[in-house]
Amino acid sequence: MINRVVLIGRLTRDAELRYTSGGAAVASFTLAVNRQFTNRNGEREADFINCVMWRKSAENFTNFTHKGSLVGIEGRIQTRNYDNAEGQRVYVTEVVADNFSLLESRSADEHRQSTGGGQSSGGYNNNNQSNGFSSSNNAFNSAPQSTTNPAPSNGPASSANSNPNDPFANNGESIDISDDDLPF
Repeated sequence: MINRVVLIGRLTRDAELRYTSGGAAVASFTLAVNRQFTNRNGEREADFINCVMWRKSAENFTNFTHKGSLVGIEGRIQTRNYDNAEGQRVYVTEVVADNFSLLESRSADEHRQSTGGGQSSGGYNNNNQSNGFSSSNNAFNSAPQSTTNPAPSNGPASSANSNPNDPFANNGESIDISDDDLPF
């Protein structure tokens, strides 16, 4: 049998971290995942998927994410049921996440939060048109791209001819990378 789920979406709110009586951490969160197609009005709808994560992963997840964070999770679907206070049987289906990935750099996330842009400022709704995956929103493709191709040469690369946004264009010299530039 196979029960694997991979989701990419944005958090609708900060993850809620709790601890069981045995001391195990558990994080609960909802992930907004855009659908691949648009409705009759040309609007992209989203599904809101309840997720849980356990132990150290749950603690790390709550420490490094917040409302609007673009994350990828891997896990399995689980169904459970219980009787509520009125004696009614309640059925719950959720994703139990085993692993997660942060899918935007800290600086891009902070910039989106500070400018009030992105999906998190207006909340999530089923009429959201942005899917977070277009090249204009992708944190890894956010640098402007050059439309001209330099003429090939047989000699060493010259930084004068290079794209100024290319951090690897310094003729093999060391480059300065801060922790904010890393996506993890």
